[in-house]
Amino acid sequence: MAEAMIEFHDVTKQYQGGQPAVDRLSMSISQGTITVFVGPSGCGKTTSLRMINRMVEPTSGSITVDGKDVLSVPPAQLRRSMGYVMQSSGLMPHRTVLDNIATVPRLNGVPRQAARKRAAELLDVVGLASTLGRRYPAQLSGGQQQRVGVARALAADPPVLLMDEPFSAVDPVVRDELQQELLRLQRDLAKTIVFVTHDIDEATILGDKVAVFAVGGVLAQYATPEEILRSPANDFVASFVGRDRGFRHLGFSPADAVAIHPADVVTVDGSQASPGHLFRGLPPSGTWRLVIDARRRPLGWVPPGASGMVAGGSLFSKGDSLRRALDAALSSPSGLGVAVDPDGALAGVVKAPDVLQAIESERQRREAAL
Repeated sequence: MAEAMIEFHDVTKQYQGGQPAVDRLSMSISQGTITVFVGPSGCGKTTSLRMINRMVEPTSGSITVDGKDVLSVPPAQLRRSMGYVMQSSGLMPHRTVLDNIATVPRLNGVPRQAARKRAAELLDVVGLASTLGRRYPAQLSGGQQQRVGVARALAADPPVLLMDEPFSAVDPVVRDELQQELLRLQRDLAKTIVFVTHDIDEATILGDKVAVFAVGGVLAQYATPEEILRSPANDFVASFVGRDRGFRHLGFSPADAVAIHPADVVTVDGSQASPGHLFRGLPPSGTWRLVIDARRRPLGWVPPGASGMVAGGSLFSKGDSLRRALDAALSSPSGLGVAVDPDGALAGVVKAPDVLQAIESERQRREAAL
């Protein structure tokens, strides 16, 4: 069992004249895991997160990080020892990307040149091109700004990373990319991450464990995502998770049994083709054709009888869950989910009927096991 990194001991936050924002919270967060705080607005999840780095002071109880009471550490020193990522990236607009990332190391006394070198290394870690280091935040997309925010939080190599709804302000496609990027980073870095969201889907995708908070700052259930979806602790948790929790449960069922079929492809040099691109001289076909680049990375689809490319759906990686396989098939204009290998190259396509058959087989297997 992993060692506890963060512990709440009967913690309450009471604002004057109101109900408790957090009410007698006790929980233990394991080292090297992602723990997600989720719940409706006003349930105390953000307050609980901010008490870890003393942006909010508890009224009673205690919080320890790596065995040390947070109240025994000066607030500024405590905050510099942890990474913090907020909803809006919080980047300083007058500083370049590199200087934004280097902020905490500089505050900790690291020389400017060494701090900027570390910042440049982190651009690659979070999936950003090195050329972006010279830009200013206003010159970046929302998703790029959030990646810079994550890089800044990692700059001092903190053991604990606090993330307060960091992906809620970006569009769904970018949000999915950022979620997968965070999971990739966690596999490489094994930080202790506390992540706040109001989205149960995001919680079950990211969390090793999920803490569901109810209105009034009460911890309603603290368990693995699979256990929360399978066995909600009470009516509130069942209602919050929703009636479609069976669909969410597919996220824990591997899609290994789903057949991957060959795809009819059109190859282009480079990756300059984009939705609306017209392929001159391409003979019509009675089937959907997948456009791939020279490295076999999917770019989009050409419909039957046409020579113009349209946007594709989400991708499915070999080894992913049934949920992601179904999402890939249903989001594709062709009805064929695109499967890729770990390098992002085309592995083939999956068909919705095959995925649905695998889902039914998994349902029958689970029922037989009860």
